[in-house]
Amino acid sequence: MKGFEELEVWKMSRELCNEVWQIILNTTLAKDFELKNQMNSASGSVMDNIAEGYERNGNREFIQFLSISKASCGELRSQLYRCLDRRHISQKQFDVIYNMTLTLGKKLGAFMSYLKKSERKGSKYD
Repeated sequence: MKGFEELEVWKMSRELCNEVWQIILNTTLAKDFELKNQMNSASGSVMDNIAEGYERNGNREFIQFLSISKASCGELRSQLYRCLDRRHISQKQFDVIYNMTLTLGKKLGAFMSYLKKSERKGSKYD
């Protein structure tokens, strides 16, 4: 693998980040500055923590950063409810991003389980 960009979970997190950005650009969420910033930050955190953990070159650290990424998925899911309750987004828009966060969270959990069971400790130990 040449880099984190090849990881399925990173690609999915990038799509999630772009979906959140489209909502920010095209709905009244843009005027709800605090919530907008929190959602933009949480979605970016999902993506960035996967990259940072990968670049640490060790499974233990990578798992820690994947855990943070997974937690950011949950944070974003909670923020989506506020976004829906404040009528910034439709139920359909909510459902799309909500399902993305659920799927990605499950994949991150499965990836962490795989790394925990792996005998390889990471490239910095090679």
